[in-house]
Amino acid sequence: MKIRVLQISLLFFSVLGLFSSCACNPEDIIKVAFTGIEAIVGDGFLPSDEIRALGEFENVQVNLTNTPTEKIIILRLENGDPKKLSNQPEILARKCAEIYLRDFDNAQEYEQIIIQFVQTDPYQPENYAIQEHEFQVSDFF
Repeated sequence: MKIRVLQISLLFFSVLGLFSSCACNPEDIIKVAFTGIEAIVGDGFLPSDEIRALGEFENVQVNLTNTPTEKIIILRLENGDPKKLSNQPEILARKCAEIYLRDFDNAQEYEQIIIQFVQTDPYQPENYAIQEHEFQVSDFF
């Protein structure tokens, strides 16, 4: 699975490089590329704007691990609003997991979802704090 995602990423950046010199709108090209990725991995793979808005997150990443021994989704949510994260982060994490699993077509192929809230120091990005909340995917279906 990781090799497949790597191949898709390389293809994406190759196509992006090819079209970056033309008069095309780069945002349109990126949308087409991400649509292609979702077609391979499954609709809803990319987190929705609804998740980003819940904690006012600056960056959202997804890592899928689907091996014979591990079937895990890791949703990394970076630099959210500290006020929203400080008041019952477990509830926010569960809501993010619920929305992601609802939207991702292939979610039932996984056993666990881990929600990571990451806060980085704006002056020293190598300094960061991570909160992890782990849920069983079967609890949402």
